[in-house]
Amino acid sequence: MKRVLITGAAGFLGSHLSDRFIKEGYQVVGMDNLLTGNIQNIEHLFPLKEFEYYHHDITKFIHVPGKLDYILHFASPASPIDYLKMPIQTLKVGALGTHNLLGLAREKKARILVASTSEVYGDPLEHPQSEEYWGNVNPIGPRGVYDEAKRFLEAITMAYHTFHQVDTRIIRIFNTYGPRMRVEDGRVLPAFFSQAIRGEGLTVFGDGSQTRSFCYVDDLVEGIYRLLLSDYSQPVNIGNPDECTILQFAQEILDLVGNPKAFVDYRPLPVDDPKVRQPDITKARNILGWEPKVPRAEGLQRTFDYFKTVVEPG
Repeated sequence: MKRVLITGAAGFLGSHLSDRFIKEGYQVVGMDNLLTGNIQNIEHLFPLKEFEYYHHDITKFIHVPGKLDYILHFASPASPIDYLKMPIQTLKVGALGTHNLLGLAREKKARILVASTSEVYGDPLEHPQSEEYWGNVNPIGPRGVYDEAKRFLEAITMAYHTFHQVDTRIIRIFNTYGPRMRVEDGRVLPAFFSQAIRGEGLTVFGDGSQTRSFCYVDDLVEGIYRLLLSDYSQPVNIGNPDECTILQFAQEILDLVGNPKAFVDYRPLPVDDPKVRQPDITKARNILGWEPKVPRAEGLQRTFDYFKTVVEPG
C-alpha cells in the first residue's frame, strides 16, 4: 500500500485530498496544526486504519516514521483575512515549512507536490495567465506575505529538484470552492453564501467588474491527483477558465439563495486586488488530459447545500 503525507489535512483542500487518496487505496498520514484547519473536516476518517493524524507545525522539524511514497504540501493560511492577520506564520509555512518537507522528501526518497497559487501572478498584465508569465507582484504590499511565500516555495522546490534531484511537482491553484470552506474564510464565495443566507449585504469591492474563475473542488482534486502521478516537474495551472465578474457571481448567489433581505453592498477596492484572474490550462489539457467537468451552477448548488448546514439563516 502506497503511503502519502498530506499537510494542511484538516483544511478545505487537504481534507478533500485525504478523502480521495483513501478512496484510491492509499495509506494517508494527515498533518495539521489547526491554525486555520478544522478537525471536523477529517473526523470521519479517524476510525479508518488507512488514516493517521499528526498534530504538528511544519515550520518545526518534521519526523514521520516509516516509508513515505508521496508528500502533498497544502499547509498555509490561504485567504486574505488569514494572512493579513498572521503574516509571519504565512511566510514561515511557505519558507521554513516547505524547506522541512523538501528535506523529508529527500530523506524518504518520496515524490513531493507543493501547492502554489495563481497569486504568484499578482495583478496580472497578461490575460489569461500562462505558466510562462512571471507575474506582477508587490512584495511589500498587504498581499505580499502570501504571494512571496508561494513564489519562494516554487523557487526552493525547483532548487531541490535541480540540486538534490528530489522528485517534485508544482501546482498553481486558481480560485476553488466547495463544501468545507470556512464560513469566516474571507474569500468571496463563503462570504457571499454566508451573507446571502443571513440576509445581509454581499460585499462587492469597487464596481464588481473584476473577474475571477471558479473551479469546483472535485475537479481540482482530480487535477492534483493526475499531476502527482505525471512525469512533469514544471509548474502547472489547475483552475477553471470559465471567467465571470464578481458582480455577476454575486447575482448568481442571490438568485440561488433566494433570501429577499440580501442585497449587493459596494465597498472601496482593496489595495493590490487583482482586476482579472483566469487560468490558461493548455498544459493541464495537453500533459494531464485534465479539464474541469462540474458546471458552476451544479457546483454552487452542492456548495449551497453545505453552507445551509453551517450558517444560521437571517
